[in-house]
Amino acid sequence: MNHAPYIAVEGPIGAGKTTLASMLADELQLPLVKEIVEENPFLDKFYQDMDDWSFQLEMFFLCNRYKQLEDAVIPKLTQGQSIISDYHIYKNLIFSERTLKGIKRDKYRHIYHVLTDDLPKPNLILYIRADLEVLLERIAKRGRSFEEDISADYLQQLIQDYDAAMTSLAEREPSTTIITINGNEVDFVANPEHFGQIVHRVKECLSQ
Repeated sequence: MNHAPYIAVEGPIGAGKTTLASMLADELQLPLVKEIVEENPFLDKFYQDMDDWSFQLEMFFLCNRYKQLEDAVIPKLTQGQSIISDYHIYKNLIFSERTLKGIKRDKYRHIYHVLTDDLPKPNLILYIRADLEVLLERIAKRGRSFEEDISADYLQQLIQDYDAAMTSLAEREPSTTIITINGNEVDFVANPEHFGQIVHRVKECLSQ
């Protein structure tokens, strides 16, 4: 792995991406880039009516993540500084392929590739995979009002979409290392030993 690793933490809604990314950033003394979620003005509307508001929602996320990468990630990597993020911009395709249809999906795909194809890609991804019951419990525990309308069917489909996306990323970006974390069994918040094991695996990858 190169001298300035770009680490991304990924997983479906409620997996604990931001928590783990924040913990690793503190442990490894790396700058952290956190995605903008609650600031998206279309979230409430989207979970109430996905068909009407999906394009606006996805475009807001795409433009904001692109701006974050342009302002916060690229300059640091250019200067040889490592960085950690609580998302991979590829997640925009994971969500949009499920929520958009027809011409809107085609337009979105085109805009996505125009904006992101030449952006730096993470060379280490921590993929937190968890079952539906675990995700629902964590979503309920954090109590975000706009997530109250998330359906179990949508979340279950998202789990499957993420599994497929990680397989696709492994094929599309062979230089990227993907570490899968079993979110059903690994509690990196409450169990220091579990977190220590993750840190050890990350350090092993960074030293290669």
